[in-house]
Amino acid sequence: MLAVSPELARRYEARLAQRNVMTGQRPHYHKWLRYYLDFCHKYSFSPTDRRGLPAFREKLRARRQPESLCQQAGHAVMLYWEIAPPSAAGPPSPQDIATPQGIETRNTKPIPQRQEIATPFPRPLTPPPVPQEKKAIVRAPDMPANPIRTPSQNDKTDSAELKLTGASWVWVYDGLTSAIKVRHYSPKTLDAYKIWTQKFQTFTQSKAPRLVSMDDVKGFLTYLAVTKKVAASSQNQAFNALLFLFRHVLEKDFGKVEGVVRAKRKPYIPVVLSREEVDRVIARLDEPYALVVKLLYGCGLRLFECLNLRVQDLNFAMRVLTVHDGKGQKDRTAPLPEALVPELQAQLDRVAQGHEADLAAGSAGTFLPAALGKKYPRAARELAWQWLFPAMTLTGIPDTDERRRAHLHETLVQKAIKEAVRRTRIPKRASVHTFRHSFASHLLQANYDIRTIQELLGHSDVRTTMIYTHTVRSITLKEAKSPLDF
Repeated sequence: MLAVSPELARRYEARLAQRNVMTGQRPHYHKWLRYYLDFCHKYSFSPTDRRGLPAFREKLRARRQPESLCQQAGHAVMLYWEIAPPSAAGPPSPQDIATPQGIETRNTKPIPQRQEIATPFPRPLTPPPVPQEKKAIVRAPDMPANPIRTPSQNDKTDSAELKLTGASWVWVYDGLTSAIKVRHYSPKTLDAYKIWTQKFQTFTQSKAPRLVSMDDVKGFLTYLAVTKKVAASSQNQAFNALLFLFRHVLEKDFGKVEGVVRAKRKPYIPVVLSREEVDRVIARLDEPYALVVKLLYGCGLRLFECLNLRVQDLNFAMRVLTVHDGKGQKDRTAPLPEALVPELQAQLDRVAQGHEADLAAGSAGTFLPAALGKKYPRAARELAWQWLFPAMTLTGIPDTDERRRAHLHETLVQKAIKEAVRRTRIPKRASVHTFRHSFASHLLQANYDIRTIQELLGHSDVRTTMIYTHTVRSITLKEAKSPLDF
C-alpha cells in the first residue's frame, strides 16, 4: 500500500481538526485516505479527479463493506480534496463536503470553499439551508452507490439541464467505463456496451439521462426488432447493455420488459469444414498464420485465446496447453497435438531470438495485465511472459517513451484466412471461428462424449455445445434414411 507523506498527513490531520471530526474517528480517516490513494494508483485515477471517489466506493461495496463505512470513506476523501490541488474535473461542491450520516461534528463556522476554480458543470453556489433544530449535527444525504452518479449530481440539481433533447451524456460514458473497469469486465464488453449506449442515446434524441425511462427501453428494443430487423442475439446484447446502464450507471430500477417485440431466434447450425478442407486451407497459409490455424483447429481455441498465448502456457512434458482468461475470464486446458510439438518448439526458438534482440535494442519487453505489471514490473522482460505469436513491430507508448511488443493482431489473421479460403475455392462461408466449430464437430463424429467436448471448448452450458449435434450424422443411433433409399 502507498505511504502517505508526513507533510500530507500533517495537513490532513489539521483539516480533520478544523472540520471537527471526532478524535476517535481520525485514525479511520487516515486509513481511508491511504486506501483511496492506493486505489487511484492501482486503477489509474487521478486522486483529485471526482470520478475516482464513486469508483472507490463501488470497490468497497464489492468487498461487502457496510454502507456506513462507505460513507465515512467518502467523507474522508472529500476532506482530502479540500487540501489537495483540484483536477480538471473540478473541486468538490459544498454539498459534497457535508458529513455523512452517523458521523457527528461540533457546530462551528463552515470552512470557506475555493470559488476561484470553475467547475465544468453548473451547480448551486451555496449548500441547502440546514433546519434550525438540526444545526448542532450536520448530516449529508445518502451518498450515491455508483461510480457514475457523482458527475451527474449537476444533472440532478439544475433543472435547466433536464432537457428532452440535446442533453449531454458525457458523464454517462465516463461512468460506464469506470463501472466496467472496476468489475474487471472484458474490453470487448466495454466496446459493445458503449456502442449500444450510443445507439440508445440517438434513439432518445439525447434526452437527459435522468429522464430516461423503461418506456424508452421498450421502444428501443421494439425499434431494433421491427425497424432494424436485428438478430435475436443482437437484441439480447442490447438488452444486457441497457440493463447494466440502468443498474450501475443511471441507478434506476430496471423493471420487467413486457410488450416488446422480440427478434425471432433462428435455429443456428454452424459451418463445418471437412478434414480435407481444413488441410487445403492451411496449405494456402504462410507462417505464422498456418500455425495459428492449426492451434485453432487442433485445440478448439477462439482466436483471441490463441493470440493471447504466452511462452509459459505450453507444457511439452505434459502435452498440455493452458488458456488463461478465456471467455468469461475462465481458465482451461486443452491437449497439445503431438503433430504440432516440433512446430511449436521451433516457434518458441524464434520468439526467444526475437526477445533477445528486443532487449538489446532497449525494448521494455511485452505488455502485461495491469495488476501484474504493477506488482512485477520486471516480468515484462522475462521470456516466460512473451507472446507465442508476437507482432511484427514494436509498439510505442507516448506517456513513457517506451517500446513494447504486442501480440499478432486479430485482423491480420482474419484477412489471411479469408484470402486462403478464397484461393482454395471452398464453397462454404468459412471464417476464423469455423475451425473451432470443425474441432467440436469432428470430436463428436469420433464419438467423444458431449461433456468432454463442452469442457474442451470452455462452454458454461452444455446446451451451447449441443448445437454441434446438428453438424454431424449420428453414429450412436440408427441413421435415418430417405424413403427413396428404402
